[in-house]
Amino acid sequence: MGACTHPGFGACTEPGIGACTDSPTTRLTIAYDGAAFAGWARQPGLRTVAQTLEAAIERILREPLALAVAGRTDRGVHAWGQVASYRHEALDPRALNALLPADVAVLASEPAPAGFDARRSATSRCYCYRVLAGALRSPFEEGRALWVPWLRDRDALHACAALLPGIHTFTAFTPTETDHVRFERRVIAARWEERGDVLEFWIEADAFMRQMNRVLVGTMLEVARGRRSIEDFAALLGGAPRRDAGPTVAPHGLYLARVSYG
Repeated sequence: MGACTHPGFGACTEPGIGACTDSPTTRLTIAYDGAAFAGWARQPGLRTVAQTLEAAIERILREPLALAVAGRTDRGVHAWGQVASYRHEALDPRALNALLPADVAVLASEPAPAGFDARRSATSRCYCYRVLAGALRSPFEEGRALWVPWLRDRDALHACAALLPGIHTFTAFTPTETDHVRFERRVIAARWEERGDVLEFWIEADAFMRQMNRVLVGTMLEVARGRRSIEDFAALLGGAPRRDAGPTVAPHGLYLARVSYG
């Protein structure tokens, strides 16, 4: 028999048909406020980004599908430029957004090359963590940035970020109980940007481990507070245990900014 024409599935289960080869692939660019989501991945009985998006798409296509995603963000983490993909035709973002709640939006929906997968095809991800480093809190940054009124040494933050580009072993920056089997990551770029009282930590890497960015920020803030040295931070990048690094800061300051391909 010829190629399967059942869209939405990577491999057809109909006997004698084999892999579906002619289904189009769609790439979505998505933004969301993670405050009311239990993360990206589907979890029984919980509101997740994947469940919310898949439900909207399925209402239009009238068939089930599963989204591949570039970065599985945790509970409370936001996204400016998350990327997902699925095997079916592209839909009008306006039609999708009409079915989505106010805290998630599809920014683009476009045909992707054959074989494209939002996770496996990605070459790097870029995250931003926002810190409000002022004596007074701001109602406009509530739930958007971590308020740190005691920050003393901004130069220490820049010095720590300068140590990150390259290949390091990040066991100190992810929970001890983990499914990860590879702890080396290649950091392409890392820097702190200052926008008045708002400090932004930008980091781009080939891939990230669970809570990695939040532990990096928590540890760098300890250096800026004078609780550990820059040399101590540098030593952590050689495969130190999790207990040697700093705290995991709150998720509401973290944003998946963009994903790069090819």
